[in-house]
Amino acid sequence: MRTALVVGTGLIGTSAALALAGRGVAVHLRDLDPERVRTAVALGAGTGAEPDGPVDLAVIAVPPAHIAPTVAEAQRRGLARGYLDVGSVKGGPRRELAGHGGDPVTYLGTHPMSGREQSGPLAATADLFEGRPWVLTPTRETDTEVLNLALELVALCRAVPVVMDADAHDRAVALVSHTPQLLSSMVAARLEAAEETAVRLCGQGIRDVTRIAASDPAMWIEILSANPGPVADVLADVAADLDETVRALRALESSDDAKRGDGVHGVEALLRRGNAGRARVPGKHGQAPAAYATVAVLVSDRPGELARIFADAGAAGVNIEDVRIEHATGQQAGHVQLMVDPAAAPALAAALRERGWALRQQ
Repeated sequence: MRTALVVGTGLIGTSAALALAGRGVAVHLRDLDPERVRTAVALGAGTGAEPDGPVDLAVIAVPPAHIAPTVAEAQRRGLARGYLDVGSVKGGPRRELAGHGGDPVTYLGTHPMSGREQSGPLAATADLFEGRPWVLTPTRETDTEVLNLALELVALCRAVPVVMDADAHDRAVALVSHTPQLLSSMVAARLEAAEETAVRLCGQGIRDVTRIAASDPAMWIEILSANPGPVADVLADVAADLDETVRALRALESSDDAKRGDGVHGVEALLRRGNAGRARVPGKHGQAPAAYATVAVLVSDRPGELARIFADAGAAGVNIEDVRIEHATGQQAGHVQLMVDPAAAPALAAALRERGWALRQQ
């Protein structure tokens, strides 16, 4: 691949453009908002100039409702040898393409499973897709050359290709992406009218659950509008679990020992099902998540503190597997939770104490 056209310079489009440009591909950028194009160009994602002729690949990075007409228009104009989109819904756009006069032979629906709470070109990074699954949904009509171009794009972005049926993809993302967004927003919505004393008690648990609730509502309305059925199906199952859990918790309030026993059983069953489901979530290198030990370090809110911790951990010969930061309410300080191999935790704790760090008991 020598040339590419990216239509839509939001988070995903600009990140793909940055990755391609960084690996020597001549990238042309297009967006209805010229300011977004100028921003992406300034970031080094490519040029806002029109290509002299057809490019190798056109990457359509627009909202789901606009994918089919945008692809069809690009095909009519002969802008590229191959066309793919990077939208979060696959079945609908593929079916809609024919109605817009599009050609399924030179088109391939794809979805990089990566993103951030922030949107727009300023949130883009060239490494956004590294190590992340990138779903490809070819059909019998898909031209082999287009599939190869898509695989080359995935390789240049250092992502991991995953081939799926389009409708199976939509059911999958309803479960692992779209429903979590709504549930996160539902929990965060409880905080809107909460008393200030309750909000001040927020810890890492509520931060983890509500992190993606900071996402752009307009973007999610477009995504959910393109995949409402599968999301509603998952939420219906969640609603059934909620009803059962409410009944179990009410039973725990009873003075009847038998009812309380039923309540304990109901809550425990849900928690154990949650344990089993969480164990299936891939961890590092696609493996089942490891049980890491946590070393919690008290840090002040001064520049360079995190870098100093990582340097000290490196000097101790310990690999940090994951990191979480928990800010202390009302203080210019917080705790950095370093997740490491359990066998390495004692050595890391001793090394950090020796270098003057204050550790919190776990």
